[in-house]
Amino acid sequence: MFKYEHLTKNTERAKKYFEDKLAFTVGPVELKTIMNDENIKIIDVRKSEHYNKAHIPGAHSIPGEDLESKLSGLSSEHLHILYCYTEQCHLAAKCALKLAKNGFPAIELEGGFDAWENIYDFEVEKHKKSA
Repeated sequence: MFKYEHLTKNTERAKKYFEDKLAFTVGPVELKTIMNDENIKIIDVRKSEHYNKAHIPGAHSIPGEDLESKLSGLSSEHLHILYCYTEQCHLAAKCALKLAKNGFPAIELEGGFDAWENIYDFEVEKHKKSA
């Protein structure tokens, strides 16, 4: 008997899980290579004040709590790539689920903004303070 009963050796379930993971997530390196594609819309679902401090270049700010009221401004023609704070935050996943339920293609950036900025040290946009 397998010692860790909650874990599975079911290869069919594993195949489905990993196919779905690859279909609905993107890593920072992959995003960096596709981010200028006009069919992609990067959405930062963190609070506005965090977006205003720094965000992924070209990202649009739609805080998670405002997403429902902003759906009319989105297009089902775009692939929406959502990110939040960290891998463990799950805000982006919850927002991506909301978009998918409303007919908008959505995937999640693995690692969130933390991975983009601190692990991969990729460029971020910072708002300039007015004098």
